[in-house]
Amino acid sequence: MRFIASLAVVAGLVSAPLGAHAASLHTDWEKFKATRAFNHLSADGQRAIVDILNAKQILDSGKTDAAIPPLYDATRRLTAAGKANNQFVAAENALHPAPQHPAAPSHVAGTTPVTWVPVGGEVIGTETLAPEKKTAIATANSQLKAGNTQQAAQTLQVVGEDADFILALAPLDQTQGAINRATVFTEARNPTEASAALQQALDGIVFVSEDFTETATPDQTGKHAPAKTGK
Repeated sequence: MRFIASLAVVAGLVSAPLGAHAASLHTDWEKFKATRAFNHLSADGQRAIVDILNAKQILDSGKTDAAIPPLYDATRRLTAAGKANNQFVAAENALHPAPQHPAAPSHVAGTTPVTWVPVGGEVIGTETLAPEKKTAIATANSQLKAGNTQQAAQTLQVVGEDADFILALAPLDQTQGAINRATVFTEARNPTEASAALQQALDGIVFVSEDFTETATPDQTGKHAPAKTGK
């Protein structure tokens, strides 16, 4: 579908008078890029992170029984996200880190290819943006959190190229392992250790610029193929 969409944009460039439609074509292209970026998001992955956050908040209050349902939901949704086409395989040091969300100073990027699931997205603009564009970005981010990717893409039409899209990626196996440990500790009525396991899952999330998708290798066969490194 992305290839067809790009062909449609190119066809418009060829058939339309350059002077008369340059502005509208630029808008169409930016809208296409935003839609393409948002399509990388995993709805199940996003919900799984919300489940993790909800469970951790409950565990931090010292409760365990109420944390079990969101933990089970997180496991189920992350499993679904791992089977979807949004996942891909890459070594962390082959990704493109987003400077707006740097990793902790002590964090060392892994060199072994692993499966990643996109679990969130954020649109970031510069401080010099016009007020209406800042408002549009805030609205789009709210729509992204709610899973309304098409609405977010439409909202960003007024922003155009003055914004960057950042993806939050979770390492699938590592995150699943942390949730499993948290579930065991929760069922054993140990909220402190369970919360710590969920914090490990959250700490494993990395933020990358959207252009990583041009070099990442889709993991649609279950095999861990290394990501390409050229652009």
